[in-house]
Amino acid sequence: MLDVARNENVKLYTYSEVSKISGYIGNFSVEINQRARYVNNDCNGCGACMDVCPAYGYNEFNQGLNPRPAIYISFPQAVPSIAQIDMNQCIKCGLCESVCELEAIDFDQQPEIIKLDVGTIIVATGWDEYIPEDGYLGYNKYDNVITQLQLERILAPNGPTNGHLVRPSDGKEPKRILFIQCVGSRDLNRNAYCSGGVCCMISIKNSKLIKQHYPDAEITIAYMDMRAAGKYYEEYYTASRKEGIQYLRSNISRVYEDPETKNLKVLIQDTLRETLGVKEKEYDLIILSAAMIPDYDISALIKTLKLEVTPDGFFKERHARLEPIETKIPGISLAGVAQGPKSIAESIMQAGGAASSAGKLMKRGKYKIELITGEVDKEKCSKCGLCILNCPYDAIKMVEDGAEVDEIACRGCGSCLANCPSEAITLRYYREVQYEDQIDALLEGIKEEVA
Repeated sequence: MLDVARNENVKLYTYSEVSKISGYIGNFSVEINQRARYVNNDCNGCGACMDVCPAYGYNEFNQGLNPRPAIYISFPQAVPSIAQIDMNQCIKCGLCESVCELEAIDFDQQPEIIKLDVGTIIVATGWDEYIPEDGYLGYNKYDNVITQLQLERILAPNGPTNGHLVRPSDGKEPKRILFIQCVGSRDLNRNAYCSGGVCCMISIKNSKLIKQHYPDAEITIAYMDMRAAGKYYEEYYTASRKEGIQYLRSNISRVYEDPETKNLKVLIQDTLRETLGVKEKEYDLIILSAAMIPDYDISALIKTLKLEVTPDGFFKERHARLEPIETKIPGISLAGVAQGPKSIAESIMQAGGAASSAGKLMKRGKYKIELITGEVDKEKCSKCGLCILNCPYDAIKMVEDGAEVDEIACRGCGSCLANCPSEAITLRYYREVQYEDQIDALLEGIKEEVA
């Protein structure tokens, strides 16, 4: 991030979101809503304001494992290193303002709309961790059931426990740890897809990390299938087994808590040894490897970009195998988990491909399109507006004498044609009379062969 911020050819807008996009390849107009931080750019991130703030809120970066002040820096090494105020938690006591030597606190600051003209767009929205429903496998019901992202923050040197593995319930070091794989994924009632093997590799990585720091820890990974498909992944998996980490192909039917010790009892079955039946085992800490899902705030952006999504909620590429980077709209490309679950290495490769694709388009200076677009017979048009409602590209507008198609924005999908009750719209180069002539010619050839 520091390299990006220092690059003179990159303009970085943080604490912002895209609110509106219009236009087409080479000529997109973008509106960015830059939210108010209530702290101006004079801030140097010294932290004096945070030390005196009496109000606290949910710490998003540490996954809620500890609170943070109402005035805070998003995360260590954030770019820029400027504080921001959570007005939902701020009590406006003015203490931060009184201790700020640079007079950077500005409670009158307002959101700003920034307008940009761009030629191409790359969508890289990242992902969120699936949040299990309350009570599922003990999540949000028992203190010592956490997710992988929470474990990541616990193990991080700059995390809430300075990298020490402790139980949330009592701060004690856990001795028996259970990882449960495929939580919310490969499940027809939640998310049918696999997260690309990412959850498996994170469990292997974190279990090895715990084992290195706590050699006496008893670690078990309960899985459906361990998917270690990648360069050196299988070797990494094998190394973890040699270090004493246990892998149990199993079904978890129930998790409940001992109210006195806060230990977790699990009804578990070894599905490779069905004769053993269901057994009860006790653990000090359970980690749920939850699915990768699209960003929770992605719905507004989908409408803004006018892009489609696949049934799993990720952005839809032009072709899943041949064009995984491009979208149906020329000039808009996908990178990373915006397109589907993938590892860091795969995200980097796709980002490079998206950047290369955008660079080639911009370098040409021109972009040729096939004008396979809708055409309106104004004499037939009843001005009902159904074509406008059904156009996914906002390429149709109503004028005085009927509907009018924007040939640049139209992608020739045929939605307007299928929904027009007056049959006033045809698709250029794909008129019905052409199909009828082709069918007649085919049938004529069959008749000659029969004769």
